[in-house]
Amino acid sequence: MTTYKEINGTNIEAVSTDPANPVEGQVWYNTTDNVLKGLAKTTAGAWATGGNLNTGRADLGGAGATRDAALAFGGGPPPAPNAKAITESYNGTAWTEVADLNSQRASTAGAGTYTSAIASGGDQYSGVAESWNGSAWTNLANSPNTGHSQAGAGASNTNALFFGGSPHGGNAKTVYWNGSSWAALNDLNTARAGMAGAGKTYTAALGISGGNPGGSPLVESFNGTSWTEIADVNAGRDYGAGTGTTTSALFFGGEPSLTSTELWNGSSWTETTDLSTGRQAAANAGADNTNALYAGGPPALTATEEWTGAGAPVVQTFTDS
Repeated sequence: MTTYKEINGTNIEAVSTDPANPVEGQVWYNTTDNVLKGLAKTTAGAWATGGNLNTGRADLGGAGATRDAALAFGGGPPPAPNAKAITESYNGTAWTEVADLNSQRASTAGAGTYTSAIASGGDQYSGVAESWNGSAWTNLANSPNTGHSQAGAGASNTNALFFGGSPHGGNAKTVYWNGSSWAALNDLNTARAGMAGAGKTYTAALGISGGNPGGSPLVESFNGTSWTEIADVNAGRDYGAGTGTTTSALFFGGEPSLTSTELWNGSSWTETTDLSTGRQAAANAGADNTNALYAGGPPALTATEEWTGAGAPVVQTFTDS
């Protein structure tokens, strides 16, 4: 019978802590945990617990290109002055408080990265917008879209798209910030509030579900000029979160405290592994349908979950059961 050493060239090591940089297929015995562990590829995506926010809150905005470099700002409960101006930055392990927003608010929309972001709108702050440069927020000209609970997409504080939002039932407005001014672009086909947004540039964005009240399954794709209806999500909902691109996106959470997660591959939505903690109106960030983060939520959650897609290497614990 072939042994582990013959296959891998080494014996199974006994170590007090997990190796810092294991390779796929490596197995070791952790003497502290008294378990056998190894690095293997996942067969399905999964949510894992991340570091807690320092201040629990709901209705907060988020930005970030990956789950390891994210920003969470504002939050509630609304309305002002009960809302927060707190901003926190995430490094993949822990949240750190950084400079506050200039206006405390809930239900603000975010776009960009953790060093270059935009916060637009918010409860009782019609059209108020701020730009983040990695260390401080700066007030901008007010957005032509004055609704709160908008959706956002975009690459940075010079390339940001915001669409939909209040009043109750939603508006169809789409606006673009180019770093110096706002421009009104073509409307959504269906007016909605509480949508999720995804996309790394204003020329390639998704507006997902929403429709407060009601949770429409509609999804629209934006090409920089106009919106086109594409395949519906399996479960429509309000105040869910979206991240990724127009060809690789993730849609998760939603009202009322849902755990549902769906993958987008550019042509269809597929239901996948649920969140551990159901929630809505929380901060989100991520790269695509293999990489996402969700933090906060009502009534004042601090919990953060990190999504890793199928095929990623993860440390697994082996048992005899």
